[in-house]
This record gives sequence, C-alpha cells and structure tokens, in this order.
Amino acid sequence: MRLTHFGHSCLLVEHLGSKILFDPGNFSHGFEGLTGLDAILVTHQHPDHADTARLPALLDANPDAALFSDPQSADLLDGNWSAVRPGESVTLGALTVRGTGGRHAVIHPDMPVIDNTAFIVGDDENPARLLHPGDSFYIPNERIDVLAFPSTAPWLKVWESVDYLRAVNPRVAVPIHQGIVNDNGRGLFYGRYQDLAPEGTEFRVLPHEEDVEV
Repeated sequence: MRLTHFGHSCLLVEHLGSKILFDPGNFSHGFEGLTGLDAILVTHQHPDHADTARLPALLDANPDAALFSDPQSADLLDGNWSAVRPGESVTLGALTVRGTGGRHAVIHPDMPVIDNTAFIVGDDENPARLLHPGDSFYIPNERIDVLAFPSTAPWLKVWESVDYLRAVNPRVAVPIHQGIVNDNGRGLFYGRYQDLAPEGTEFRVLPHEEDVEV
C-alpha cells in the first residue's frame, strides 16, 4: 500500500489498483491536481477536512470518482455524495471500505457533537489495512495495520493520543491533523509519541506530497 500525505488529514491511499483520497481540507495542499481517483472520502464536515472552495474543481477533475462521507456531510456538500454510516461498507475495486465510529470527538461540552465516520480500508488478505479515524479516537475491535493517527487538535491532550495509539496498537502509525501547529510544535508532539508508542509500532512521519510504501 502506498500513501501520500498532502498535509493535515489529507491522505492518498493507493492499493491493488485503487486510488482513494481522504479529507481534502483547507489546511492541506497539493491534492488539487490529482486525477484518476476512484473515490473521495470525507470523514466529517469541518473545513479542514472538506474544503468547499476547492472540492468542486477536484470533483470536476475526477468525474468518475465515487463520493462517500458521513451522513451530515452528504447533505451539506455539493455533489453526489453517499452517506456511509457505522456498520455499512462499500466496494472499490478489490478493496472494501467500512464505516465505523460515528461521532466527532468532544471539543467542548457547549458545542454540538457532529457526525464523524471513521473509515477502515481492507482487502481479501487483510480486512483492516488502514484506519482513518477523522477527528475521533475510535478504537476498533480488530488489529489495524496502518493507523492515520490524529496528532494535534483542539480536542486532544498528548496523554489521550498516547493512550489511543496504545489501544489501537497498529504496525505503523502515520501522524495526521498537524496543520494547526508549527514545526516546533510538531517536534514536541512527535517526540512524545515516538517515546511512548507501544512496542512493535513504527511511528512514521510521511514526507509532504511524496508517495511512500508502508
């Protein structure tokens, strides 16, 4: 499986002939020229995960891409978006994408909690190749190979992220959702995660806009 990180929570997953783009938001850059996408997936409606200013051009450049999102985003976004709820799945070529989780992490008790579909990508050999949780600490009841790991956010503390990483216990954890902090901040967060990751988990920072085999 090959991954390309376009900053923040935007990941391109290429596996078994399918190309899936997750969360093209307004803190992400470099995804604008992508073509040949089989699917675009949005975990939730926040603009750092779904940039409504740039999504129309991306959809125009990928007219055959299937569009999937959480239920609320499917109603809000322009285009033919299909909702994926927890427990539902879709087939993309040789891949199966399952919806799970369902709710965004709590930012503050006075703010409403919105939909957030976490997506698990799998194939016949491994049904849980990759988990993209969006803005949630959803813990699946199965072994995840590669975790797109929320590393910084207004809704998390370092100890919560460490506990989440240990609970999921993936083979590889690639940090996402770091667009809100500068390089100094990223170094601080990443250092803690590298030191406290579970034994056997590789904490791997992906280069920007370069495809990497994981």
